[in-house]
Amino acid sequence: MTDRQTTGAGAESSRPLLTLTAASKSFGPVQALHGVSLDLYPGEAHALLGENGAGKSTLVKILAGVHRPDAGELRVAGEPQHFRSPGDAQRAGVAIIYQEPTLFPDLSVAENVLMGRQPLGRLGRIDARAQNTAVAGILRDLGVQLDPGRLVRGLSIADQQLVEIAKALSLSARILVMDEPTAALTLLETERLFRVVSSLRERGAAVLFITHRLEEVFAECQRVTVLRDGGWVSSGSVAGYTPDSVVRQMVGRDLGDLYPGGQEVPGAVMLEVRGLCSPGLFEDVNFQVRTGEIVALAGLVGAGRSEVARAIFGIDSHSGEVRIGGHVIPPLSPQATMAAGLGLVPEDRRQQGLVMEMSIERNANLAILNVLRRGLLMNRQAERRSAGEWTSRLQLRARGLSDPVSSLSGGNQQKVVLAKWLATNPKVLIVDEPTRGIDVGAKAEVHRILSQLAASGLAVLMISSDLSEVLGMAGRILVMREGRLVGELSRREASEEAVMTLATGQRREGAA
Repeated sequence: MTDRQTTGAGAESSRPLLTLTAASKSFGPVQALHGVSLDLYPGEAHALLGENGAGKSTLVKILAGVHRPDAGELRVAGEPQHFRSPGDAQRAGVAIIYQEPTLFPDLSVAENVLMGRQPLGRLGRIDARAQNTAVAGILRDLGVQLDPGRLVRGLSIADQQLVEIAKALSLSARILVMDEPTAALTLLETERLFRVVSSLRERGAAVLFITHRLEEVFAECQRVTVLRDGGWVSSGSVAGYTPDSVVRQMVGRDLGDLYPGGQEVPGAVMLEVRGLCSPGLFEDVNFQVRTGEIVALAGLVGAGRSEVARAIFGIDSHSGEVRIGGHVIPPLSPQATMAAGLGLVPEDRRQQGLVMEMSIERNANLAILNVLRRGLLMNRQAERRSAGEWTSRLQLRARGLSDPVSSLSGGNQQKVVLAKWLATNPKVLIVDEPTRGIDVGAKAEVHRILSQLAASGLAVLMISSDLSEVLGMAGRILVMREGRLVGELSRREASEEAVMTLATGQRREGAA
């Protein structure tokens, strides 16, 4: 599977819409990309896979006109291209749909789609009716029900991505690059997005799809390209790959089991939640987590899982009772919660878990700064020793602990957040979406860390939208729906069908 000429079913009868040949790019002494080739064919979804740091982002920025390659050739529809700006890429028919849409929130859907190209009426004024009619037609062709006159502010991430796709089509884009488009979407939103992708393919568009979710690759893509350490590894029909072979090519080794085994031996109740309520978010939530076990809190996005975690930690107000080690914790007091031995790895590590421009060392010590002080000043030696200990134990990959945490890959940033809380010597750890947006190699490492922490006696509450992760990691699964805890499944009882039945409120076939 290292023959670049191996192609998907539709490729033999058509020329590629885009061809990148032997592309290389360096930033100072760092070679981000070397000798990478890629073909995108009309009517196909092509997955670009690799660990964080494999060169995917650099390749995308070359296609977007943000970076110019040091070497190599780019052709679109057979014509040589030398993009000097994103505008050049747009004019050539290349559109980039980023994970976090970049729209103007206080303008309407139609204004965002036709920004800078609005139809004009008499006296040179924008013809709002013609603008809305044109965008309504694009949305209708996509099978999307969105009001063109609605403000973008308040739209879900999924709807904002659809606005970006409509903008790309209004620019007559034939090549769409989608960077982690499903990372923040619910199951239903993901299904809708893939219906739109299918309609784009039927129109003859080529879609380059970047994701860490291998199940989506095998369900939705026709061809695959794998990168590793900035270099090209293989390209071919998805039928020629298996999840294991993809992982081996991405990381250059066998990872072993993505979900490490180990028999849980639950001990005493360490976290207990009684009658937790927050009007409009969740109500009457009751559960326990024991030492030595991983309990998963599952459910669809919006079910109230993260809100429960925030209330337990003391960020948001609630009624009901939270006990850690048998002691009642006062509400709205993160300090008291931390002092009792609970740590929270939040869903959004960049906005809520880290100070991105601060050093790795300082981020790893943020939760214990008071302990590391010597009078009014920081004990720099103790700070270095603490950060070094935990980042070493978590096998952090970094050039130096004085580097900003923003310089790290997503998986290594997640390790810094874990290090920050493990430095507090917690009794309970809540981890919210612990592997969102990180590659399969880093995912396996985070799973290994969580399993080891549970085996050492920590009580772990894991919130995850990844059903494979939930089933592979948890000894017990608590399922929420619309703010209520609707069921509990043991490892023996749990299956994707059983979890989704509870999460969606649908009755299983054959159930009484």
